[in-house]
Amino acid sequence: MTPRQRLALYLAVLPAPTFIHDPRLLAAGLFLALALAGAERWRILKKSLLAILAFNLTVSLGYALIALWRDTFQPAWFFTANLRVLLMVFLGFWCIARVDLLAAVRGFPTATFLATLTLGQMRAFERLIRDFRLALRSRSIVKPRLADRFHHAGAQAIALIDKGERQATELTLAMRSRGAFDA
Repeated sequence: MTPRQRLALYLAVLPAPTFIHDPRLLAAGLFLALALAGAERWRILKKSLLAILAFNLTVSLGYALIALWRDTFQPAWFFTANLRVLLMVFLGFWCIARVDLLAAVRGFPTATFLATLTLGQMRAFERLIRDFRLALRSRSIVKPRLADRFHHAGAQAIALIDKGERQATELTLAMRSRGAFDA
């Protein structure tokens, strides 16, 4: 299967979980995706769970508290919504692991340009995160306390936001100088 066909298959399959309201079918879909993912399944599942952890905990906790307060809590909906998000994020990470995005959009100049910009930004942020992780490890004789890790995460978040803002400004100026925004 070519990269373009894999990307098209992913884009065709991705909306499907939004139309499924039975948690058993969503669980079956997740198990099928896990089975088809091969040796990478547990790494992708771990990455998916970590990616949705903060958001899902916030949304789920908010829903649970308000629904319990109003006495309208629906466990089936709660489980279905979280399972749906997990399945869709898993499919996204699986697609990223299996599809060469630049090869998939080859022949479409605008899409290739956007994919190149996106991948470049991703690499820059991955490097910054890796550098921060290595900096904490190299400067810690013993395992850092939870408070130290929170301070480190805060500093890392600020650095990521600053870098994102600087890069967005630089890209916008570069694209403007090349006539990208002249309609």
